[in-house]
Order: sequence, then C-alpha cells, then structure tokens
Amino acid sequence: MSTNITFHPGSVDAQERVGLLKQTGVTIWLTGLSASGKSTIACALEQHLLHLHKFTYRLDGDNVRLGLNKDLGFDEKSRVENIRRIGEVSKLFADSACIAITAFISPYKADRQVARELHEKGGLGFIEVFVDAPLSVVEQRDPKGLYKAARAGTIKDFTGISAPYEAPEKPDIHIRTDECDVTVAVEIIIEYLTKHNYIS
Repeated sequence: MSTNITFHPGSVDAQERVGLLKQTGVTIWLTGLSASGKSTIACALEQHLLHLHKFTYRLDGDNVRLGLNKDLGFDEKSRVENIRRIGEVSKLFADSACIAITAFISPYKADRQVARELHEKGGLGFIEVFVDAPLSVVEQRDPKGLYKAARAGTIKDFTGISAPYEAPEKPDIHIRTDECDVTVAVEIIIEYLTKHNYIS
C-alpha cells in the first residue's frame, strides 16, 4: 500500500449532510445461505424505503461480482476480499447518509465483524440481518440449480455444502424465511429502523 496518501476532507460535514437529506446513513447487512431469501428481501426493502422517499441503494452479491469484484473467485481468500471491498463500499454509501442494503452470503464471522467495526469507527450504523433458512429448505428452493451442482461436485467451495457458513450468534435482526414471507420480513426491518431512529 502506498504511504504518500492523505485523506482529503470535504466542505460538507456529516451533520450538515444528515440535516439537508433529513436521514441518517446506515448499512443493513443481509447474510445467509444461497437461496435463503437475501436478494428477494433486499429488493423489496429497497423499493419500500424509496417509496418512503428515503435515499436508499442496494448492493447485491451477484451484481457486484459482475463489475467491482469480477476479478475474484470463490476460494476463501477471494471471499474475504469480496466482503472487505463491500464493507468499504457500503461504508461510503452510509457516510453519504444513504441507507445501504447489502445482500451477500458473507460466510465468515470475522469478515462481518470487520465490516461492522469499519462502520463503527466512522460513527456509522451497521445492522446485521441473519436471513435464516435450514439447508434442507434452501436446497429444495435451489432457484439457480447451484446446490444440485455442488452435490454433484461440479461446483467447488460452495457455501453450506463444501465450504462453511458461520451463522451469526447475535444478529441485530433474525429472520426465518421458512416461517415468514417477504412482506413480513420487510416489516420486521422497517420496525427496527423506526425504533432505532434511522427512519421516521
């Protein structure tokens, strides 16, 4: 890393930005197995918040890998770097007073903790949402046929099958998608955002 880099502060401070936009930035970090419902919830939540006239943007795992992270694979080192970059990007969005919604498997506890600490050091909100569904349920859903391919051995390092998923022990929000639909999931998150004064 280069050492001749200096942070250049802007002319607008966080308080002024929040006051003008009338909202506080926060990252809503959805984590869970593939096919647990992260992207579905993220899309519905983004739409709901935008209809409330909230500055909101969604970062989705597959979409980000088509651009920013297209140079990364799915081995452990690449997964760690994938989440490191998303932690940094979502922090920038939250710093702009945006409600950033991230939908990534993010299988490792340590990487999610790094993302949280990155936000906390910047005085920014970070909400970990465990989008939880049993392996048997997500395998049955399998919309992309990925679990079937992983079981057949044609996909290596697949989370939940041949690579680990470390479930959050104390998520800020725990949503069981085998027990509720997307509407209820969005209501749970909106209630949390309201209770903690991220939206009004």
